[in-house]
Amino acid sequence: MIPPVANRFVAGETPSEALDHAQTLNKRDVSAILNLLGEHYHDPKPATEDTDTYLELVDNIAASGAAACISVKPSQIGLDVGETVFENNLAEIAERGDKKGVFVWVDMEDHTTTDATLDAYESLVRDHGGGMGLCLQANLRRTREDLERLADAPGKVRIVKGAYDEPSDVAYTSKEKVDEVYLELIEYMFEAFDDGVAIGSHDPMVIDAAREYHREYGTPYEIQMLMGVRTDRQYELASDDIEVYQYVPYGSKWLSYFYRRVRERKENLLFAARAVIGR
Repeated sequence: MIPPVANRFVAGETPSEALDHAQTLNKRDVSAILNLLGEHYHDPKPATEDTDTYLELVDNIAASGAAACISVKPSQIGLDVGETVFENNLAEIAERGDKKGVFVWVDMEDHTTTDATLDAYESLVRDHGGGMGLCLQANLRRTREDLERLADAPGKVRIVKGAYDEPSDVAYTSKEKVDEVYLELIEYMFEAFDDGVAIGSHDPMVIDAAREYHREYGTPYEIQMLMGVRTDRQYELASDDIEVYQYVPYGSKWLSYFYRRVRERKENLLFAARAVIGR
């Protein structure tokens, strides 16, 4: 059982708890992106097990009627075992999502995984005519070219600033430069992408910029935020007729994810401290 100190950021340990959280969000006009926690498996068995769990989750989402989709990590479904294992497992998930009408996001990990992830995603999304999305990171120097490559592909791209500590030869390392490039890439997406733009950010400056680009270019867009971070703002945006998705992690491997969220922001640390001392 997940302790109260952590359940702000993690929906529970079971798929049913994650779906319950999704349906609670839906009542506030916020959709859910469900993510089973787990990554960097070097053995095919856990990769296969998590793939099977995702297949069942797709079925459960479809049966429930919840406004929800899924997001998978490449290293969770076999990339660290081998590219073929990853490609086969992702193809199985994509096919089930296509059959059941459940959107499938593919997360992006560190820069060493970008080519394999991009290749597998592009092949599948073109084969299925959409129904999938890929995360790209603005801090990587290559991302503009990757966006240009995907501009005519069906599906969506989620653009984030980037969470990995990458070397300077492949990534911009100053916050100011990343912010500058991020806004440039978002504007390019509003110009070039017909199937919509997904903005993964809690930054008010970025959200305001997305509004302005939408007014200028008319391209549909959505805002994606993490569970437990600026929740009231998520509801406010949804009430303002902006499409909002909350990234909802769940599963038994919640501890490392919780610590990562707490370390990221001072207010998260204060929240955890207050919860521990009962105030």
